[in-house]
Amino acid sequence: MTHETPSMIDTFKKTLLAGLGAAVVTKDKVQSGLEDFVKQGKITAAEAQSIAEKIAEEGRKEFNHASSKLGDKVREVLAYADTKHLPRIEALEKRVAALEKKPEKNHKSHAKS
Repeated sequence: MTHETPSMIDTFKKTLLAGLGAAVVTKDKVQSGLEDFVKQGKITAAEAQSIAEKIAEEGRKEFNHASSKLGDKVREVLAYADTKHLPRIEALEKRVAALEKKPEKNHKSHAKS
């Protein structure tokens, strides 16, 4: 299982980073939209900046919360898999070790002359 774990964790990291990238794109779009409101005189530049910062902070909080929950779930799944499969793997390893210690039987071939 140790060989699968880094691969699984890398996959989760990539998924989370992709989500973060999507959040950055969304922030850029929000800032673009806010700039349109500033140009139209609906809000001030200071208000636009404040709104953009608030949205970015909320996005970071949500990302951190989701990342933490995902990490907890991954650890939970790995712990479950270890407790369920580890005893079976250890038992199989003992059986293989015992079989490897047994001397091979010599089979004499009866060659016809």
